[in-house]
Amino acid sequence: MKILVADDELVSRTLLESYLQYWGYAPMLVGHGKEALEVLKGPEAPLIAILDWMMPYMSGPEVCQAVQKLQKPIPPYLILVTSKADKRDIVRGLQAGAQDYVTKPYDVNELQARVDVGRRMVQLQQLLSQRIGELEDATRQIRQLRGLLPICCRCKKVRDDGGYWSEVETYITAHSDTKFSHSFCPDCYQIALSEFSQQQPRAA
Repeated sequence: MKILVADDELVSRTLLESYLQYWGYAPMLVGHGKEALEVLKGPEAPLIAILDWMMPYMSGPEVCQAVQKLQKPIPPYLILVTSKADKRDIVRGLQAGAQDYVTKPYDVNELQARVDVGRRMVQLQQLLSQRIGELEDATRQIRQLRGLLPICCRCKKVRDDGGYWSEVETYITAHSDTKFSHSFCPDCYQIALSEFSQQQPRAA
């Protein structure tokens, strides 16, 4: 999974890059907030970003605010890294749109745990988005089956929008994901059983 690292200090960027690579992530490095925002605007933007609070052009919280305005279907998980330990500053960062924060000097194990939480959150959002898409597809299919459907009184075939007549199961299969398995209802079972018994040769 790609992770954006935005920090104007080369040593900090390089250190984070080595950590993330060791943990199995693919880091993308930028040196200031404006560059970070441009990356996060892209269609293939990383879904996790580690942003330093103090950066040229745009601070970490300013990047967070700008990202929220993008209203992406799956918003990136933003982690602020800051030396500000005052709770009011932390609250301000979270209110700006960050999902998490790490204070400097950070513990490497804590940072890894917070990044892993971000990965799980993003994966859950992706799964939820997929399920919503499947539900919308199913809803569209149900709507296609609504309305007045001409059916033959004798053979029970139905007429589609193109004017062609087909079996009911053929029509439903073509307009939905429904699959049919064939069996007998109780009434037809009794009729079929009676007909079968009549066709059996009687013993002499």
